[in-house]
Amino acid sequence: MLGYIRLNNQLLKIMANKTLGMQKIRQILLFLKRDVSERSIAEQTGVSRPTIHSYRGIFETSGFDYDTLLKLKDPELYELVKTKKKGSDRTPDVRKLYFLEQADYFISELGRVGVTRLLLWQEYLKEYPEGFSYSRFCELLDIQINLKSPSMIFKHNPGELLEIDFAGSKLSYVATSTGEIIACPVLIGVLPFSGFGYAKALPDASLAQVIPALNDILNYFGGVPLNARSDNMKQWVVRSCRYEPTFPQALEQWALHNHIGLLATRVRAPKDKPSVENQVKITYRRVYATIRNETFYSIQELNQGIKKALEAHHDINFQKKSFSRRELFTGQELPALQSLPEHPYQFNHLTRAKVQKNYHVVMGEDWHFYSVPYHHVGKEINIIYDTECVEIYYQLERIAVHQRNYKKHGITTLLEHMPEHHRKMAVQRGWTPDYYLKQAADNGPHTKEFFEKLMKSKISVHQAYGPFLGIMRLIKQYGGLRVEAACKRALTGNRYNYKVVATILENKMDRIEESPPEKSPIPHHENLRGPQAFVNKMKH
Repeated sequence: MLGYIRLNNQLLKIMANKTLGMQKIRQILLFLKRDVSERSIAEQTGVSRPTIHSYRGIFETSGFDYDTLLKLKDPELYELVKTKKKGSDRTPDVRKLYFLEQADYFISELGRVGVTRLLLWQEYLKEYPEGFSYSRFCELLDIQINLKSPSMIFKHNPGELLEIDFAGSKLSYVATSTGEIIACPVLIGVLPFSGFGYAKALPDASLAQVIPALNDILNYFGGVPLNARSDNMKQWVVRSCRYEPTFPQALEQWALHNHIGLLATRVRAPKDKPSVENQVKITYRRVYATIRNETFYSIQELNQGIKKALEAHHDINFQKKSFSRRELFTGQELPALQSLPEHPYQFNHLTRAKVQKNYHVVMGEDWHFYSVPYHHVGKEINIIYDTECVEIYYQLERIAVHQRNYKKHGITTLLEHMPEHHRKMAVQRGWTPDYYLKQAADNGPHTKEFFEKLMKSKISVHQAYGPFLGIMRLIKQYGGLRVEAACKRALTGNRYNYKVVATILENKMDRIEESPPEKSPIPHHENLRGPQAFVNKMKH
């Protein structure tokens, strides 16, 4: 089950795109469960309204309720959608139903400067080429204008929305080791209905820091709102578009994990998120001003100071009202929030790799090798990893899981991933790294060190087993002392294999390091002349 939870958080965009990606399908399911209009779903997901209408029909005729559909595993949900889609036919009333879904949007857009009926009709046909003619479009639009009020009153409902933004000014702390002043960006979140907010200083403004901070915001509130909205900051929006903003994949995964919809404001339109804009000003007055004369010596201390000031702010009554933000939040908004997930979303990384012939894949960040079942050799796989765990998927199936190992060029291998004949030999002959290292250590420290370097030089640990056996046979042939000396000499080079040790022994190079014997004195005999002979010769 844990594997599928992680899978839903990481691999939803990997499936073949014969229908919508599974991530989009689940987003549509979630919104339909909440009775969100098809037009609103289209704005939030970037999927055309006719497509959403088609999927609504598929779900409603599936025989399952929305809760059951959301609990289906990806392969099951994908098969249901694919099968139903092949047999579905468009009903005659779809064009009108689609138009009626957009009527509110058309009416509101007509009130904007420069927007004409012709422009709206052209945009309508781009989204729905089978739509009405221009004259019929205008006729239906006139009917809706007469039926509907030209103005609308917008209000926030409890638990409906969370607004997110960074404060324009940073807070800081003093690094105790260097005395340096470290400036920190401050992320702010607020529930517009109650004005109940949260602020946190972050080491930096990267998405890897933002997502844990979003978890902290939800934990502080004790629940999850239906939607979260921010402006077009790069941590929130990859590609800004009024109709189809593109969110970072990790942020979408966070949203799916928490069952929360993602919204984005228009570009350079702060009025689209007035609550958080006001919350930033309040944070300046109630938090920044309160702690301005305090000195903090870590980011943890800084955040404790922020939280203390926020707690006091939440207990202050609204102006001209007899209740505080905390009372309004506790009494009306908290009960409307969704439950927190069992576990907070963890920011994971996703990378792709190809299974090598030795049934291992390399995770590039650490340059560490991990085994997979041997029958996946040559396949393109996906690696999902966090600070503790590495999971390997082929399509939608998890095929391996390892504890993360940060050892560069290291190798992690599971016995069950070997082919049957490899596994039998490993079991029968004790072919494990620990077994061989123990044998090497018994022979001597240099032999053990050489075995360790030999193992690290191989892509797979199993590639070292043959050389290990060969060197152990050399011990029987030449003796342990000579092999120990040969390994010591081999360690001075940069090649670690069986042939290096064997060559040293064959050429007796292992003995070169031994102290040479003292030269024996030349024996005295009659042909040797001493220094006196030269003296006598000079006299003559």
